[in-house]
Amino acid sequence: MRFDASIICARRSVRFFTLTCLLSTVAPVSLLAQDAQTAADPDVTVLDPITIEGLGEVSGSASILEQEDIEEGRLANFEDVLRSVPGIDINSSGGTNLSTIYIRGVGSLYPMSLDDSAATFTLDGSPLSARDISLGTLDVERIEVLKGPQGTKSSAAALAGTMNVITAKPTRHLEGYVRGEFGQEGQYLSEMAIGGPLTPSLSGRMAVRYSGSEHWVENLQTGDAVSAPKDLALRGSLLWEGENGTSALLTYEKQKVEALPNLLMLRPYTDPPVLDLTPGLYDQVEKNVDRGSLQITHDFGETRITSLTSYLSGDNTEVAAYDKILYEAMNGVPGEFWNIDQAREKVFNQDLRWSSNPGSSVDWVIGAAVEHFKGAYDTPRNTYGSSSASYRDFKSEHYAVYGDVGVPIGQSFVLTAGLRHTWTRQWYDGTYHGGGTSVSESRSRSEDFWTGQLGLSWHVTPSTTLHAKIARGHSPGGYNIYATQPADSEPYRGATNDMLEIGFDSSLAGGAFEVSGALFANRVKDNHLLSYDSSTYVVSALNADTRSWGAELQGTWHADNGLSLSAGLSYVDATIRSDVLGIGDGDVLAGNRVPDVARWSANLSASYSRNLPAFLGLTDPVLNTRLDYRFVGARPADPQNHFDLDPYHKVDLRVGLTQGRTELYLAAENLLDEQIELYGYHALASNVSYGGIARGRTFSLGLTHRF
Repeated sequence: MRFDASIICARRSVRFFTLTCLLSTVAPVSLLAQDAQTAADPDVTVLDPITIEGLGEVSGSASILEQEDIEEGRLANFEDVLRSVPGIDINSSGGTNLSTIYIRGVGSLYPMSLDDSAATFTLDGSPLSARDISLGTLDVERIEVLKGPQGTKSSAAALAGTMNVITAKPTRHLEGYVRGEFGQEGQYLSEMAIGGPLTPSLSGRMAVRYSGSEHWVENLQTGDAVSAPKDLALRGSLLWEGENGTSALLTYEKQKVEALPNLLMLRPYTDPPVLDLTPGLYDQVEKNVDRGSLQITHDFGETRITSLTSYLSGDNTEVAAYDKILYEAMNGVPGEFWNIDQAREKVFNQDLRWSSNPGSSVDWVIGAAVEHFKGAYDTPRNTYGSSSASYRDFKSEHYAVYGDVGVPIGQSFVLTAGLRHTWTRQWYDGTYHGGGTSVSESRSRSEDFWTGQLGLSWHVTPSTTLHAKIARGHSPGGYNIYATQPADSEPYRGATNDMLEIGFDSSLAGGAFEVSGALFANRVKDNHLLSYDSSTYVVSALNADTRSWGAELQGTWHADNGLSLSAGLSYVDATIRSDVLGIGDGDVLAGNRVPDVARWSANLSASYSRNLPAFLGLTDPVLNTRLDYRFVGARPADPQNHFDLDPYHKVDLRVGLTQGRTELYLAAENLLDEQIELYGYHALASNVSYGGIARGRTFSLGLTHRF
């Protein structure tokens, strides 16, 4: 069966490669035909390149969410944003700690270290750790999700894809908004932003959000919520614009999340969901992130120099708790067990690039980037005290040079090519306590690698574009953050992804209807695999090969009557391609499906706006409604494929009444009140499975005013 599956995979890869070669072969013939048509008809126009801030022409797939999508879709944090995009899957335990992100089936089989992720994030161009996807979407203008390996156009490099977060910038006119909201389960939110000119050349903007709720899981011992999560976020920015083509943007932001725990709950879950824990245990959960950045840009006519400097400091205290229900099911005796984990990171990034200005005939960029990372992941105490404490310190340095160019060929084609070389150095120091003694160790490793991409875009008509792309991405190896003895800290190898994609996008009916789609294949060598033994709590970091292939289709339609529809559909077949034997909770076998990756996922969003007759003193009322539907199919819970997480249907509704710049709205989340599983795991020795679930159905009322 493995031999047959390999043949099928190879045949599919050959088909993809053949289509790419065919597109490249027909290019000269089509180019001549297009040139002849242009010469004969001077009214023929050429489609402008698709541009994304700081990234130039896009020859691959991208999903873009505007401010309206984020606010009306109630996407409160980066994790919510990613879950709304078909083809992206997330393993999250509901807290602020590590999460695993899969884009088109490509992702680490659980994160190994503080910076281990197949997907990268940038906030206004500065890289962020995947650990920060729980951060909120405060005053965000746009979010771009780029699928496939990245790294030839900016400092952010990725094995599977990149999410770019673009926040609202200071403007030359006074503007802002205020928003208040309250709802079931103690939900509340207050948010405001204001910006405008300070001097003829200086503008500023400030935004702040404070929100919270009761947790959706009840503590069996008290009858109350297990915690009361709170979230404070603020951002301030200054923009200076000189007369000689120079500008500087200085930004500082802070986010503090409290009492938002990771969930370990016995399956099947009760209704309502409960934990039997020591009261107040989750009150010590806290995450703090401080970030500052400075972007300086200078235009030299047709070219631009950009310097982007950022510094991030993060501290996270987390509780991993086996409550009395789960502990007794796993061990056969009453009890409770918990660990305190403390993560710290300090990250400095510098990116310097020289590029063409938007609108140039040739789109190009060359740059150099450096990152210094210093972090720790410690377990200072557990239920039994500090006798088995572990302290782990990490340090790494990443240096990279990159370049990318998009060259028009005649009137219809654009050839893009990019290359990147990265040098990585890593150091690890661990101290492990146990049995009245302690053991210390020090390790170091280095890794250099090339990545890049080659693509061809064909503007078939002014409104339709085809593209083909091959790319290679890489995620560096490293050290296991959960090591409790020297044998656990053996380094894991870096992962390499070779991707092939063919796609299209088209705009019809004067832009009222837009549709895009893609076929893709990924082959990952040495993907990162975490081995966990639930009976001993020992964690090891290993490698396994994976592959994925599939298709995506998405479209939007804007009708003249105030109705807008958008939909997306994704199919992903992701499997593990090598055996990994001897894992405590069961062997991982070739042919197993990649965990957490659903074969089918889909979303549908419908919004409707209508002017209403005057009533109750409202002179020009407008009704605004939005319905969001998200489907995620069944997916394996773990690499061993012990069981599948159930498919789910999530329906959200928002109804608003607007008068001028003020809107009163009612929002309902998870209308079907489905018990949506965030993740799952099977403990082999005790034959027990556990996981975590998301919040059920809630209603809230809000008011927004813009000025």
